[in-house]
Amino acid sequence: MKTSAIERLQKPVAMPSRGIHIAAPQRGRTSLTALRRAARDCRACDLWKHATQTVFGEGASKASIMFVGEQPGDQEDLAGHPFVGPAGNVLDQALLEAGIDRAEVYLTNAVKHFKWSPAERGKRRIHKKPRYSEIHACRPWLEAELRVVKPRILVCLGSTAAQSLLGRTFSVTRQRGQLIDSPLAPFVIALAPFVIATVHPSSILRAPNSDARQLQMQAFIDDLRIVSKLARKAKAA
Repeated sequence: MKTSAIERLQKPVAMPSRGIHIAAPQRGRTSLTALRRAARDCRACDLWKHATQTVFGEGASKASIMFVGEQPGDQEDLAGHPFVGPAGNVLDQALLEAGIDRAEVYLTNAVKHFKWSPAERGKRRIHKKPRYSEIHACRPWLEAELRVVKPRILVCLGSTAAQSLLGRTFSVTRQRGQLIDSPLAPFVIALAPFVIATVHPSSILRAPNSDARQLQMQAFIDDLRIVSKLARKAKAA
């Protein structure tokens, strides 16, 4: 039986929160570079068939803050880098306002391939929300990134990222900007002591008018200021 790319790099480790076995990097062997190289050939679900390429996480290898979004968008799929499209521009602006240096964080997505459907007219590729099975198939890559980077703070951007890591009943609307209580996700919090969820920056772009966008942007910045304050405390400790 053929093994997958990540299985060749990793060994099974018990996951305490669900009592199942998951893939985890072998200590002293797996690096982000090795993971990124292996992920290029990932065929764990069918999304690779219509995507340009795998879009793996990028950033500081030992970043204190890791941001996890949903999936790469159209521009990310073409460029091969996360958060370089319109939503990435919103995130950049919010990070600047919150006092967080993008060069010192790690950016990734719960799903590493762009899921899309063709527009009814023209050549545009329209984003489609990934199914749970596709999110689940990509979960080992995200867990591997967490194990290698070992961030102090994990920020889930939007419901897909949050539910991927914190459970399918997690509500970003109800719990955004709050530190997540450890009983909810013991495995995740064992890797990142502080976990916070907020909206995905793309949701701000979908606001109905400029006033709504401004209000949503300010709320997003306020959430990231909580992250910035936590990061400063962690650095000083």
